[in-house]
Amino acid sequence: MDDVDRKILAELQQDGRLTVTELAARVRLSVSPCHRRLRELERSGAISGYRAVVEPTAVGLTFEALVFVSMRQEDRDTVAEFERAVGEVEHVLDAQRLFGEPDYLLRVATADLAAFQRLYDERLATLPGVQRLTSTLVMKHVVRDRPLPG
Repeated sequence: MDDVDRKILAELQQDGRLTVTELAARVRLSVSPCHRRLRELERSGAISGYRAVVEPTAVGLTFEALVFVSMRQEDRDTVAEFERAVGEVEHVLDAQRLFGEPDYLLRVATADLAAFQRLYDERLATLPGVQRLTSTLVMKHVVRDRPLPG
């Protein structure tokens, strides 16, 4: 990966809907070399996809919480089953395995507090291997969906 590839990535992180022609102009390449580099970045996995960033409140998800998960046991099978099961919970927007305690951090979005309580009681608390859940409510986002640094 060279500086031109990094410029391509930076531009696409700012606006993933750029045409190849617009992208080429911004990174000072002709269209064909830019297109080749773009396809190589996609093929190599440096670009894993394109998506729209949707405002949660626009789709009725006005409540967000961070849930800390401590596991009862952390053997390979339990961890794999927990991670598979948490991946199936659509209201879990992010799930990260952590070093130390707690074991996982989940970012969850629901319509309201009542919906969060149902999700917490019926789905999160019943995930495989869970010993304890602790949650905190998100007051506001200070930094959100920031592009990766160059």
